[in-house]
Amino acid sequence: MADKLKQESKKAESKKAPIDRSSDAPGFGWSRYAEQINGRFAMIGFVALLALEVFTQQDFFSWLGLR
Repeated sequence: MADKLKQESKKAESKKAPIDRSSDAPGFGWSRYAEQINGRFAMIGFVALLALEVFTQQDFFSWLGLR
């Protein structure tokens, strides 16, 4: 019985619908594309902040004048 269920689940997995990539197009609002762009800009900003700290020998708060 368990073998039969495993076989049926494998058949169901193989018949999955193709991935819909229509949400990857630029658009307004919460979309996969917007979240990817936001994440990429966040990574660029983080690396820029690290570079700023390395080159100025000050942490971010000192650079802003908060310390």
